[in-house]
Amino acid sequence: MTEKDFFQFEAEAEEIDIKAIAAKYLRYWYLFVLGVIVFGLVAFLYLRYSTPQYSISATLLIKDDKKGPDLADNAIFSDLDIFNSKKNIDNEIEVLKSKSLMQRVLSELSMHTSFYREGHIKKTEIYGREVPVKLIISKLDSSAFSKSVILRLQGNNNFELEDEEGNTSKHQFGKEINNSYGIFTVVASTEANSTSLNEIIVHFHDIRKLADGYNANLKVEPVNKNASVLTLTLVSPVPEKGKAIINKLIEVYNKEAVEDKNLIAGNTIVFIDERLNFLTTELSDVEKDVEQYKRKNELTDVSSEAKLYMERASEYNKQLAEFEIQIDVLNSLEAYLKKSNTQFELVPSTLNIQDPTLLGLTARFNEFQLERERMLRTTTPNNPLVLNINDQLANLRVNILENLGNIKRGLTITKNNLQASSSQFQSRINQVPSIERELLEINRQQGIKEGLYLYLLQKREESALSLAASVSNSRVIDPAIATDNPISPKKSITYLVALLLGLGIPFAGIYIKDLLNDKVQEQKDVERATKTPILGEIAHATTAEPIVVTKDNRSSVAEMFRLVRTNLQFATAGKENKILLITSSMSGEGKTFFSINLAASLVLTGKKVVILGFDLRKPRLMQELNLPDGIGISNYLISDTVNVDGIIIPVENVPGLYAIGSGPIPPNPAELMLSSKVKQLLDVLKESFDHIIVDTAPVGQVADAYTLAQYVDSTLYLVRYDYTHKSQLEIVNSIYTSSKLKHPMIVLNDAIIESRYSYGYGYGYEEEPKNKWRLKRNKIEV
Repeated sequence: MTEKDFFQFEAEAEEIDIKAIAAKYLRYWYLFVLGVIVFGLVAFLYLRYSTPQYSISATLLIKDDKKGPDLADNAIFSDLDIFNSKKNIDNEIEVLKSKSLMQRVLSELSMHTSFYREGHIKKTEIYGREVPVKLIISKLDSSAFSKSVILRLQGNNNFELEDEEGNTSKHQFGKEINNSYGIFTVVASTEANSTSLNEIIVHFHDIRKLADGYNANLKVEPVNKNASVLTLTLVSPVPEKGKAIINKLIEVYNKEAVEDKNLIAGNTIVFIDERLNFLTTELSDVEKDVEQYKRKNELTDVSSEAKLYMERASEYNKQLAEFEIQIDVLNSLEAYLKKSNTQFELVPSTLNIQDPTLLGLTARFNEFQLERERMLRTTTPNNPLVLNINDQLANLRVNILENLGNIKRGLTITKNNLQASSSQFQSRINQVPSIERELLEINRQQGIKEGLYLYLLQKREESALSLAASVSNSRVIDPAIATDNPISPKKSITYLVALLLGLGIPFAGIYIKDLLNDKVQEQKDVERATKTPILGEIAHATTAEPIVVTKDNRSSVAEMFRLVRTNLQFATAGKENKILLITSSMSGEGKTFFSINLAASLVLTGKKVVILGFDLRKPRLMQELNLPDGIGISNYLISDTVNVDGIIIPVENVPGLYAIGSGPIPPNPAELMLSSKVKQLLDVLKESFDHIIVDTAPVGQVADAYTLAQYVDSTLYLVRYDYTHKSQLEIVNSIYTSSKLKHPMIVLNDAIIESRYSYGYGYGYEEEPKNKWRLKRNKIEV
């Protein structure tokens, strides 16, 4: 088996070793116990003396414009704007959380003061019936804010008042108290449950700041996104006080909504009354104008009179036309009679001439004409009878013409009168559009005034109805209710937090301590820094004896040295391994202790071993072995008279173990170790001893060990837990990668023992199938 095969780790993903982590923290079990006790006590005191907080909630239905029912949905009131009480729920949430609303709530509840009773450890606030007195604030100065006074009840309706400066004064209930910080009156409460409380602490508040505090604790949230129901939640140490604030908040919210409506309705009524008075005057003036205009133009009804004018004008025109016809007929008849050739002709019919005289004359004239024509059939024209008829016809003709003239003159006069009357009515007809237009303008003004007057009357009635029947914008579903148990502090959560803090703070402290610690704490630190093989580890030695490995010793430290010895044999199987170089990063890592006990473990196997104290700068080997520090290596190297046998000193209590001290400290140890006599020394010792253990100076501080590299077979590099710096692991990694020292192997020193078979950082070797050896973590089998 080669060295490479022996120290070849399997390529497996690194697993978290819960057992090792737990073991690391369990070493500090007393810190965890102390933390749990301390924080448990703190939690108990906190629960005992903290002020419990209760949750007070109420539900309120808002008449939302999208979700909420509304009175205006009723058909009876659908046309009245006064009942349109729909609200936007988001706006109402902001109104409920407004500072001015909360200030009004606190003012109406007279919360300028808070009352407390003194306890053994803390003060407890009291409210309502628990308070035997009431304070009526008349005036409060800003200097009173955050000020406390003590009120002590005495007999005979008296009490004593003590301020923060210790000044006391006696007063009577019901009498006004005038101080520098305010004016108020103290009265006895008739609602108090008990009068056994004789001393009360009174604390004055700035309402504005107090309202800000309550607003910060007030939550107004919708029940869900589809509902217009709001949940009002307030956290308060006094449930009755919290319920009073929530209920008063809803009451004031509804009251302000009604007041807003009443204010609008009242202002509307005042405005309408003013307008109605003005419109009444204007409407009266317009009606008077209509009356005067009709009287001036002799009108009652323009349309009816215009129709009458048209009918009369038509009748006059018809009569004029008839008269014109009659006159024309008379003119035609007169012209006919005046013709000479028509003197013996019949007179034409008078048509529509209804004059009886004319009709009689015309009929008689025509009768004489017919008589003459009949006589001429039998007689001559000169017949006296014919001549007589001719004379009569001539007389009748003159009479007819005279009658025609008279009739024509009468018709002309009548026609002229009709034309005058017709012209008068035509003039009236021509004036009708102008009169109608002017009257329409006056009537339009009258209609506008009358319509506005009626509209304002209607709105006034609506406003009066709104003022008489104002309704709020919300409805209380559930009044304020306080939880039976306080929401904070919660006992279970408090103790759970105390337990977590009791365990977490020590855990965090240990973790931070380890995080900030730059020293090697566990084997993983070494594995992460270098691939140098780890030979084993040595537990912390509890004894002051330098040699812990003896024949009869079965302690953990002794067994771990035996395990390192065994591992060393496996690591160099088939190779010569006589000279072992022991080094480290710095002094104090246990090189000398390890060298002595490794040599002792090899002696137990029947080997003859010598330890060389090659730390020429700070020699400790002979001192640890309680041997005389006489001549040694430095004497041998600088003198030709000193032989090897003269510097070898046997260790009496360990047969087979020998030691060679470093001798006097030379001024030039580095140059001295370059002497060729070093090889001579080692060659001589190799002939007499089975193993040579070289205890050298730390390579992290001086380079002495590198001068011996050519002579050694293996190098054991000591790393001490909680002592060696992590940065110093780079030294051994450099040695391993650059092969500055032969066959380097790491030995972990000063491990903490967790149990008999587990050493926290321990390693051992176990055999696997196929005869392959692998490094086994966290357990050394003894």
